Amino acid sequence: MSITRVFDLLQYNLEKFPKADMLAHKAEGGWTKYASQQVIDTINQVSYGLLQLGIKKDDKVAIMSPNRPEWNFCDFGIMQIGATQVPMYPTLSDADIEFILKDAEVKMIFVSDKEIYGKIIAIKDKVAPQLIIYTYEKVNGAKHWSEVLQLGSEHQEPDLQQYRDKIQPDDLLTLIYTSGTTGTPKGVMLTHGNLVSNVLESSKLYPQEIKRALSFLPMSHIFERMVIYMYVYLGISIYYAQSMDTIVADMQDVKPHCFTTVPRLLEKVYDRIVAKGAELTGAKKAIFYWALDLGLKYELDGANGFWYELKLKIARKLVFSKWREALGGEIIAIVSGGAALQPRLARVFWAAEIKILEGYGLTETSPVITVNFPMQGGTKFGTVGPILKGVTIKIAEDGEIMVKGPNVMKGYYKREDATSEAIDADGYFHTGDIGELVDNTYLRITDRKKEIFKTAGGKYIAPQTLENKFKESPLIEQIIVIGENERFPAALILPAFDALKDWCAKKGITFTTNQEIIKNQQVVEKYKREIERYNVGFGHWEQVKKFELIADEWSINTGEMTPKLSLKRKVILKKYDKLVQKIYQSVQAHA
Repeated sequence: MSITRVFDLLQYNLEKFPKADMLAHKAEGGWTKYASQQVIDTINQVSYGLLQLGIKKDDKVAIMSPNRPEWNFCDFGIMQIGATQVPMYPTLSDADIEFILKDAEVKMIFVSDKEIYGKIIAIKDKVAPQLIIYTYEKVNGAKHWSEVLQLGSEHQEPDLQQYRDKIQPDDLLTLIYTSGTTGTPKGVMLTHGNLVSNVLESSKLYPQEIKRALSFLPMSHIFERMVIYMYVYLGISIYYAQSMDTIVADMQDVKPHCFTTVPRLLEKVYDRIVAKGAELTGAKKAIFYWALDLGLKYELDGANGFWYELKLKIARKLVFSKWREALGGEIIAIVSGGAALQPRLARVFWAAEIKILEGYGLTETSPVITVNFPMQGGTKFGTVGPILKGVTIKIAEDGEIMVKGPNVMKGYYKREDATSEAIDADGYFHTGDIGELVDNTYLRITDRKKEIFKTAGGKYIAPQTLENKFKESPLIEQIIVIGENERFPAALILPAFDALKDWCAKKGITFTTNQEIIKNQQVVEKYKREIERYNVGFGHWEQVKKFELIADEWSINTGEMTPKLSLKRKVILKKYDKLVQKIYQSVQAHA
């Protein structure tokens, strides 16, 4: 059958891959599974219920909830009648919630729980007095989403096919608001055609033996949402993790073949594995580090030769098999996106027979522009892979990556000025990222255009390249390189406190708070040595000369990170302005 609109995936899935666990989530200690026909029936009930409640084509309906099957039921239910789904992160600030509800003129919203319901009720009268609110969990005084299903089951007319037939590939599917790290959020308009093009082309590159996935990245972000649609197309069962805190336990339950993640989580998995290896003694410890060293030298397609491959076979049996067990034991591939992945992590996981498929894209491109894939020649370490079929990339004179293709958004909602600034007369979307094509095939991202800065000496610094290198240190959780219009680069460093506390324990250093630990002179000296170690290989003008340690944890809730776990540089620099001044004032004092 022809798939031109996202909801066409449902019938395709039912015909090709009917199963008892199309969707699953854990509740009250056990996994609740939804069969393919049950999923479609529930989605249709949502559509009929929305029609009864007066929702029409092009009306905006929001979902503000963590991942759960109800998210899918409502998403597909909304799109089938031609309405537009507006995903909202559960962690949004009140100001962003107000802006989105008002700007999108949201008619109805589905929220997960009491906490989010309270947030919406608190601002409803101010920005959207007519807003209809339904909750997924039972909340006193709130309408439960089962009422929508009940309405739908009682009024199944006119036939939904009439509504589906009126929806064209170029019709608006979803309105996704950017996180607003640089000002007012912008609504990205994505069509059915945008997402379908991405799903169909990405699926051709995905390992066909994969049958079961674990999902924990927020579906409010286009990365996870497109991948969920791809799972539906490929007939892959989708299991939703209970929360970010239960991922390890959920993996043991589900034994997934795949999942999507962001580099920060992979870095934490790797650091935890290495920390456990360091606790071993004698021959076991020696074997662990021998295998780790071997893995870090891994090259694709047997390029290291017969002797290396023989040793790797032994390492996989003795050491790397345990890595796979930690991820459920049946993992085949992990898709990484949202930020740059350290090449050494890709190498060592591939060596462990866990294929890391790093890709690149933006909300505005639905999202995939390029992606590494497991077929021969499909992956190159240190790059974000070959260009997706149907997509065209052009590198501007200043190095900016420009993209054209069926995946590029319709524009920014109510923002013709921003749209014409982002998409030029030739139809190329300007990504704001700097990159280059390796071997005329693989894309390498070098930095964000807006983040590259010039020192007082006139030298350009690409902070992301430096930051990625420094984060190889198990003692560094996060780092921001600074130095615009200053004499040299410096850094704000958030220590990896668990690893640092272990180091302090071995050195006999005692402390009571994070604030106390970062002021300890031995700790400061240790970080000086780490900076010197990772400065090697960079030009003298690029090297970080001074730094300050940060005691606070950075998170989505405290505002320093976006929902996809990338850093909000402007927010952090504003928050720690006095520390930045301290770094450069101390230099002036000694000048």
